[in-house]
Amino acid sequence: MTPVRTRPLLAAALALAFAAPTLAADPIKVGLALDISGPFAAGGAETRDAINLAIRLLDNKLGGYPAEFIQADTAGSPDQAKQIVDRFIQQNKIDFFTGPVPSNVALAVGPALFAAKVPFITANPGPSQYAGAQCNPYFFGQSYQNDTWDEAAGQWASDQGLKSAFILAPNYPAGRDHLTGFKRTYKGNVVAEVYGKVGQLDYAAELAQIRAAKPEAVFFFLPGAMGINFIKQFVASGLSKDVRLVTNPASADEDTIAAVGEPMLGLFSTSQWSHDLPNAANQKFVGEFRKAYKRYPTFYAAQAYDAILAMDAAARDVKGDVKNKEAVLKALKAANFQSIRGPFKYGNNNFPIQDYYLRVIGKDAEGKITNKTLSTPLKGYRDAYWQQCKMK
Repeated sequence: MTPVRTRPLLAAALALAFAAPTLAADPIKVGLALDISGPFAAGGAETRDAINLAIRLLDNKLGGYPAEFIQADTAGSPDQAKQIVDRFIQQNKIDFFTGPVPSNVALAVGPALFAAKVPFITANPGPSQYAGAQCNPYFFGQSYQNDTWDEAAGQWASDQGLKSAFILAPNYPAGRDHLTGFKRTYKGNVVAEVYGKVGQLDYAAELAQIRAAKPEAVFFFLPGAMGINFIKQFVASGLSKDVRLVTNPASADEDTIAAVGEPMLGLFSTSQWSHDLPNAANQKFVGEFRKAYKRYPTFYAAQAYDAILAMDAAARDVKGDVKNKEAVLKALKAANFQSIRGPFKYGNNNFPIQDYYLRVIGKDAEGKITNKTLSTPLKGYRDAYWQQCKMK
């Protein structure tokens, strides 16, 4: 029997226990809008696989607290993505959001997320609008800003003395950003700037234009099946004998290599990450990914994995109190996790200041066609739009 004198203390303790809120009593909810079908399905699948790997390694928790990861397919459609995000916000009451591959989807869903004060940690797109005048404290461009890969490519092409370039991309926000980035640092002559259709698979007309223009280099941004078909047709046309082919990882990573094979050899690209970066966090990620999926990860996978690590660190640093939005934003901004790209920090616009690497496709010690890091054309580099952002 409990002594009489302790009963008031026990009753008070029980009352306090039932009355006091328990942080993260409900699971932390993450909305994952993935492009599993549609024109960006290859990147969407890589994003999904890396997120699922991170979830497993974190034991379905964020910061040590139970988490629920709610997945839906946007099919690369801004309209479909907006419907999914509305459901995430209104029905699921999500605390974090990530997933979509294309910039037009990121631009479409951003306003609703920002209005609801849901942090959007991008697993890929870095549209110039969110880096500049439309920057928002709830958007974290933790992957890259669209232009920056290509600014590194333009810098390298200039350093190589390539005097003329034909540039090509699909006609949507990211396509325009990527070509703008290349032009910003390229010192040679852009002989043609061509925009095709999103999802285009036949490049006969563009190859004829390249042949007529006779450039020293072709720079292109054609993610997914677009890049796969372009590279195959470019090499089959014989143009690769005389023209240097330069791109970024959207068209030169492990998924494209697996689909194209030998024609990829000798292709140059620039990226903020590569699977052969020697830091311990990256080596763990690549090893776990290869063990789980029997292939090298792509940059899509790398960025998605980092997005989950960023949420994990923020949830840990706020001790599970993810409803404290101000504290969550401060924790996300601190980027207090071991990124697989190596050290980076956020600028005032919540986009990373980081290194960009040059890679070439060759064969590894096992004879596997893959990327090899060669140099660092841009070090500690920040995007071109940060001064347009009014955040501090």
